[in-house]
Amino acid sequence: SVNFIPSPTHLHVMAANFSEQEDKQGIRWSWNFFPTSRLEATRMVIPLGLLITPLKRVQNLPLLTYDPIRCSSCKGVLNPYSIVNYRTKQWQCPFCGSQNTFPPHYADIGENNLPAELYNQYTTVEYRLSQMLPGSPTPTPQQAPAPVFVYVIDTCIDCEEELEGLRDALLKSFNLLPPTAQVAFITFGTTVQLHELGDTDGGRRSFVFRGTKEVTPQQLARFLTPPQQQAQMQPPPQKGQPEPPPVLGEPKRFLCPLSDVEFTLTCLVDEMKPDPWPVAKNKRPLRCTGAALSVATSLLETTNRGYGSRVMMFLSGPCTVGPGQTVSEDRSESIRGHNELKAESAPHWNKSKKFFDGLLPNCVGNGHTIDALVGALDQVGVAEMKNLIQGTGGVLLLSDSFKNPQWVRSFNKFFATGQDSHLNMAFNCHVEAQTTPDWRISGCIGPCVSKNKKSPSVAETEVGIGGTCAWGTAAMSPTTTFALYFEPSQQGQQRANNQTGQYRFVQVTVRYQHPDGSYRLRVTTLTHRISDTTDLNELSNAFDQEAAAVLLARISVFKADYEHLFDVMRNLDRHLIRLVQKFATFKKDEPQSLKLGSNFSFFPQFVYHLRRSEFLSVFNSSPDETAYYRIMLDRECCSHSILMIQPTLHAYSMKAPPFPVLLDAESVQVDNILLLDTFFDVLIHYGENIAAWRNAKYQDQPGYENFANFLKHPMADAENIVKDRFPVPRLIETDQRGSQARLLLNKINPSITHLTGGGGQYGNQPGEMVFTDDASLATFMEHLKKWAVQA
Repeated sequence: SVNFIPSPTHLHVMAANFSEQEDKQGIRWSWNFFPTSRLEATRMVIPLGLLITPLKRVQNLPLLTYDPIRCSSCKGVLNPYSIVNYRTKQWQCPFCGSQNTFPPHYADIGENNLPAELYNQYTTVEYRLSQMLPGSPTPTPQQAPAPVFVYVIDTCIDCEEELEGLRDALLKSFNLLPPTAQVAFITFGTTVQLHELGDTDGGRRSFVFRGTKEVTPQQLARFLTPPQQQAQMQPPPQKGQPEPPPVLGEPKRFLCPLSDVEFTLTCLVDEMKPDPWPVAKNKRPLRCTGAALSVATSLLETTNRGYGSRVMMFLSGPCTVGPGQTVSEDRSESIRGHNELKAESAPHWNKSKKFFDGLLPNCVGNGHTIDALVGALDQVGVAEMKNLIQGTGGVLLLSDSFKNPQWVRSFNKFFATGQDSHLNMAFNCHVEAQTTPDWRISGCIGPCVSKNKKSPSVAETEVGIGGTCAWGTAAMSPTTTFALYFEPSQQGQQRANNQTGQYRFVQVTVRYQHPDGSYRLRVTTLTHRISDTTDLNELSNAFDQEAAAVLLARISVFKADYEHLFDVMRNLDRHLIRLVQKFATFKKDEPQSLKLGSNFSFFPQFVYHLRRSEFLSVFNSSPDETAYYRIMLDRECCSHSILMIQPTLHAYSMKAPPFPVLLDAESVQVDNILLLDTFFDVLIHYGENIAAWRNAKYQDQPGYENFANFLKHPMADAENIVKDRFPVPRLIETDQRGSQARLLLNKINPSITHLTGGGGQYGNQPGEMVFTDDASLATFMEHLKKWAVQA
């Protein structure tokens, strides 16, 4: 028999290699080494968590055209860590220890003739699933219809330029979608219009629905299907049997392949006009966003249930009538802010949120994604729709205009294709995790909902979406990242396989619908090193402070939606203090004696910047903006998430090549250029002297070629950042003390303030004065040391 167990150096990587692990496999652990004892696990302070990007594009990933071999007991999938007996043609499951016999087509298996899933390097494999059809002697690949894209367009736009920008984006999207994709077209204002695309009687018709009421699938089917045809399609249910789901007659009138109706769609877009309903003075337009969304989801439920679909909502303002109403039509009533939500005085919040949350289970169960593509100066109600968008894996683009270059580039990237020429999308996804008996899954935080599946792998303690080992989402991308949290179980030392030594296992499977219509199963099997030792040096070397900060940030953001921010901040501070107390060296009651190891040195900074970030500090942010930031944090990979928490800052000087500098007020100099990357914004900040030379046009004069090239370098680097990111960040150029410089001042550590005195503008010291009452990082660290040494 053979048993592949990695060497200790395989997973016991140093901090420099943590990001390498993410680049190759799409995984990051908070602790790459963890004790087995539950008591010692609680003393580690930071929970054991895994950031995993299940559909990451892995180099040389094998695509297997046969179904996976599963354990007869626990349903775990055959993997390189299984113990294989070539003589008896059996394998032992590393998760439950059961012995399983290989199927007949594995009869030739041997040490020199292994299937791909048993190769050591293929810890991640992908299967193309098949099914047995009646009358077919061999399995047939499962095939789904082409994905559906439903356009739901807000026509309450009073500016012709905005409408023209929206038209251009829609027409461009028709060229970016695959010709086989099915499309539907809905417009709404005061009422909802469902447009007929199929040429049934030689003319184009639209069906109008009231904007004041929700349209259920049953109502839609009855309204659009003649009674006689409906009776033939859906006979009355037998006594005692549940009513069958509604089915729409002649669905091809509304869902058609793009190649067949592109001309019709182009005509509809060209003829699209603002909502004709008159708007009185000091009134908002009547916009029935919720009713339009109910028509779209009901259309999909009656025509494409269980198959991948996307509802793309183009929004230019808040819902003012009908289900999902966010604000009244009277402009004297302002839309809710964080203060109103905190005081529970927002009149429409609870009812609106309940409506959108009520759509979530059916959307995920049917494989239907909700996207919000916003071009509006005001809020549109994204905060109310947050759970619906996030839970279905939807995309949220937030901008002030449909003509904004940032929004246009992001929208075009939304339809990007991979090397296989298919859309970078996965539909109708089912994520499941399984562990060995010595540890269990506490929960998951990410763009998903619970499938309420119980198993021995489920822990009693819940973190995030817990109490289950399976989660569902209607759509994923190659960058969608989930956070899984674990805890040791009572069984501790009792292993499913005594030969596993100091490793335990977790297997994450993702079943999804590929854009080509095939069904795939991505299987990732991971090992995690454990031991009975409590040696702090060994544990310190296994700590990934970036992953730990992101995992802790996701917990804090998850709690922030349901708890008071003060309690969230206090819990964050307690975690930091306890971590420092455990792993730092110090003398009691002597703050200056405290020293942290290199693997923990940046963690307090991450917590400091997280406390000041837009994820937890909602001052000067609208609820819609806060919802957007939190959705993005919960779906991005570790490297992107840590960038959101603590942005990077690079300096460009005439005297040296570009180099990273501290995110600090002292880094702002009059004779340099700064490049700030916050993930959401890329800011080029020109120092006072550099801006003066540029304004004097020195770069255009002979003899100043070096200065001209110097000005080009930051812009070239910024463009490289922007072109590879989705959503596309804002690219901003500003001068020192210019209006947009506030974005930089808001992110940097305010080490120089009006309270400390000085500042480069007065010639007393280098740097930029920041007018704020926020505590600086130095003050934060002083208080941290004070509390830590009091233990």
